[in-house]
Amino acid sequence: MPRANADRTVRTTRNVRLALATLHEQLDVCRACPKMIGPVVHGPPVQSDVILIGQAPGPREGSFGRPFAWTAGRTMFRWFEEELGIDEARFRSTVYMAAVARCFPGKAPGGGDRKPDAHEIAQCESWLSREAAILRPKLVIAVGTLAIERVLAEKLPLANVVGTVRKARWQDLDVDVVALPHPSGASTWHKMEPGKTLLAKALRTLARHPAMRAL
Repeated sequence: MPRANADRTVRTTRNVRLALATLHEQLDVCRACPKMIGPVVHGPPVQSDVILIGQAPGPREGSFGRPFAWTAGRTMFRWFEEELGIDEARFRSTVYMAAVARCFPGKAPGGGDRKPDAHEIAQCESWLSREAAILRPKLVIAVGTLAIERVLAEKLPLANVVGTVRKARWQDLDVDVVALPHPSGASTWHKMEPGKTLLAKALRTLARHPAMRAL
């Protein structure tokens, strides 16, 4: 790479990371949703063409200060290491990690984690919009039903989307979307057919995507 292009790349990378770090400082003090339980959880300010979007942190992630830090994360990172050859540390350092909601929503009356409500989703959508404008990703990994619905802007059965690459207009960007089932232990979808086969297909599809290969 010519020296001028290399210098421009370094400056661009520094600017993107600075913009993300500034956004994270503002996100950390957000208290817009009274039912949400802090702290705010987000990944590091990684410049990447790939963004992973989950639903919301669980009750443990806040204490660790990073998304997917507990049992669901262990399952998900095992998928990535076994099928993509990328361990957790490498993934976190090369893929930008976000979520539909950034604070723990609390427990639902019937058990399990509460799904973020429309107001909470809208509040965090503004942060996602800013992150997308900074990063301009080429690939979105949508993890779980809520994230898939928000990125694709439609409700579809998991069996119709997992294992495919979807083209979507997301945050005013044309992106590829690879959907994954939620790795929660409470979900059995990815452990039974057709979920097992479709998950394996989705991970192979993800491994072949040019944006992932470039990492």
